Amino acid sequence: MVPFALSFILALIATFLGSILLTPLVRLLAFQLGAVDQPNARRINKKSMPTAGGLAIFLSFSLVNLLIMPGIVKVTAFGQTYFNYVWPVLLAGGVIILTGLLDDVCELKPSQKMVGILTAAILIWFLTDFRMDNFKIPFGGPFLHFGPMLSFVLTLVWIAAITNAVNLLDGLDGLVSGVSIISLVTMAIVSYFFLPEDNLFLTMLILLLVMAIGGFFPYNYHPAIIFLGDTGALFLGFMISVLSLQGLKNATAVAVITPMIILGVPITDTLMAIIRRRLAGRKISEADRYHLHHRLLSLGLTHRGTVLVIYGITFIFSMISLLLNVSGRIGGVLLLFSLVLGTELFVELLGILGPDRTPLLKTLRFIGNSAYREEVRQKKNFSK
Repeated sequence: MVPFALSFILALIATFLGSILLTPLVRLLAFQLGAVDQPNARRINKKSMPTAGGLAIFLSFSLVNLLIMPGIVKVTAFGQTYFNYVWPVLLAGGVIILTGLLDDVCELKPSQKMVGILTAAILIWFLTDFRMDNFKIPFGGPFLHFGPMLSFVLTLVWIAAITNAVNLLDGLDGLVSGVSIISLVTMAIVSYFFLPEDNLFLTMLILLLVMAIGGFFPYNYHPAIIFLGDTGALFLGFMISVLSLQGLKNATAVAVITPMIILGVPITDTLMAIIRRRLAGRKISEADRYHLHHRLLSLGLTHRGTVLVIYGITFIFSMISLLLNVSGRIGGVLLLFSLVLGTELFVELLGILGPDRTPLLKTLRFIGNSAYREEVRQKKNFSK
């Protein structure tokens, strides 16, 4: 009899190889369906590029989870078998894939995409226990328990927000794929080592998703021969949002904050975009060229260099999330304060909020100039 660990490793390899083999087929299918990105003023690509690459990730991930994993995992967690644990997630993911595929082929309106996202989120809430049921105010605050209606609303808001945040980040070859791999690996580490419940199913599900993305990644890294498309970007954002909900179920403040830090890059980029557009008096959904990757490119970084810098930023966020799980209360507060301060400085230095919107830098300059003037005044008084 094959040991469980070896069987799971073989399942990971099967997921990776499945994604590698399916991606070229999905590329041909994308051309046949017309799921192709044409170059324009808003696109980075200079030639027609097939999209819908996320379909290969979904198929490889789903086939292994439905056909192989139930035969490997004989134990139960949370009172359910692995098959019962995973099929509702894949069903909801299928709704997201269909929504993204329709958008890649015929370009849906934002409201139509949101209908698909919310439909999938509703399936998650009703068919699984991946919900935002409670919240612990960080560092000594009260524990809040949400009733069914509020839990329902907050779960849908979380899933929709993270799904769209990851989708908005998808602007360069391999960007969302790489950021998702880094974020998911961190989530797997947190789920296995730091969450008190038995999260074996969650950890396995995350690692299988990482391998599915890994098989697709060589085709998507710069210079890409296929894009994730909304099919892939929406699916990855959706899966990350749903899987992170298991951490949000925990009653500790650290478990609540951890997924937010892990997803720091897409969350910050989306939040800054909302603030920037509101300050400019434009619609939140109106596109612009002040996203993180746009600003890095404007500094003269190459396409690949920009992607690698964002990978590095994501890695820093992930390391901070891991440090938070082993820090005391005071250390955690200082860590979060430094993170917020550093992020704001980085945002202002890059001009992500827009031209001349640098409140923190202006404040620091004012303080520095005031201190300099006071020092000059004291020297003059002393010389007299």
